[in-house]
Amino acid sequence: MPAELQPGERLDELHRNGYFIIQNPARFCFGMDAVLLTGFAAIKPGERVIDLGTGNGIIPILLEAKTPGEHFTGLEIQPENVDMARRSVAYNRLEDKITILQGDIKEASRLFGASSFHVVTTNPPYMTGNHGLTNENPARALARHELLCTLEDVVRESARLLKPGGRFYMVHRPFRLAEILCVMSRYGVEPKRMKLVYPFVDREPNMVLLEGLRGGRPRIKVEKPLIVYEKPGVYTREIYDIYGY
Repeated sequence: MPAELQPGERLDELHRNGYFIIQNPARFCFGMDAVLLTGFAAIKPGERVIDLGTGNGIIPILLEAKTPGEHFTGLEIQPENVDMARRSVAYNRLEDKITILQGDIKEASRLFGASSFHVVTTNPPYMTGNHGLTNENPARALARHELLCTLEDVVRESARLLKPGGRFYMVHRPFRLAEILCVMSRYGVEPKRMKLVYPFVDREPNMVLLEGLRGGRPRIKVEKPLIVYEKPGVYTREIYDIYGY
């Protein structure tokens, strides 16, 4: 069926299960970080998953394609993104598997109730407050900067949403790693698994993938690093596998 596109939108192929996603470059298109998170998150059969700050719904759609989870919910505060995500879900005929709701991450546990999900995923804003903020497009600014919620808001609400033993998956930036690990431990989401992502083998890491366990005991496994490019313009085999090419 034809996609219901609004002015400025485009329909992009995801190379998974024949799925497509509606995006608007003037707002904010998904990046590699969201895709890598869906390759890192381990979802089991029958599990219910919520993605906090879902944007255009890329993470729930890819997780539905890649994993045997039972149901996927996306929570997003910007109404334009909610509308885009819902239209992508409908275009892929996934209404029975994916629900997109408008709401504030800071109110997530009140909206859904405590211990409602087996898994929480999130690709939150990386930058604190107004750090590096210029005269940006407002939608992009909200995606990149902690203007509407903080790291602590995200982890606190995730801890409340998770069932005992539930898992938390997040992609973030290494420069905030010490803060992230402290906040996770503070709210009882014990860091259990970590993978650093390097653009090239001889560069510093620019992303970190983390798994936490609600109520877990202190012990973290640092996995082998993920290298994005073999050489400029050429992905490593592992990246191609994650994307599904």
